[in-house]
Amino acid sequence: MTINNRVLFFAIFLVCFGLMGFGLVLQHVMHLEPCPLCILQRIAFIVIGATALAAAIHNPKRRGWTVYGSLLALFSMLGGGVAAWQVYLQHLPKDQVPECGPGLDYMLEAMPLTKILPMIFKGSGECAEVTWTFLDLSIAQWALGWFVLFALAGVAVLFRRRP
Repeated sequence: MTINNRVLFFAIFLVCFGLMGFGLVLQHVMHLEPCPLCILQRIAFIVIGATALAAAIHNPKRRGWTVYGSLLALFSMLGGGVAAWQVYLQHLPKDQVPECGPGLDYMLEAMPLTKILPMIFKGSGECAEVTWTFLDLSIAQWALGWFVLFALAGVAVLFRRRP
């Protein structure tokens, strides 16, 4: 039995919705403030979820699924790149971790976007800190796993035979 694309994309939307809900629980119930890289990963999950919902509602023909599969894979790889960078920062020796920088709110108010993005992607001490784990994996590692699954789903849609 194969799952049709519409069901697959709706399931991806539901997973993204659940991941965002869990992220909000971590933030507002467990008081774990997201770092700038975590916020970028949240944005990626929102974009992936919105793309998946649009695909499920639209239910396009062959070329449309190619577009949605490509977008899903692209956004997943972008989010996965951010998550992989954070995992890298989390595994650096303590003496090589970048110093903590200003908060994202302050940067958005005080600096132009051209200076903010390089600072965010450089990472900071707060991005390297592991504050929560489940099954010995950090939030960034879990996010990376989901991004990989979503990217594989997007690629699978591209190579799926259609009647």
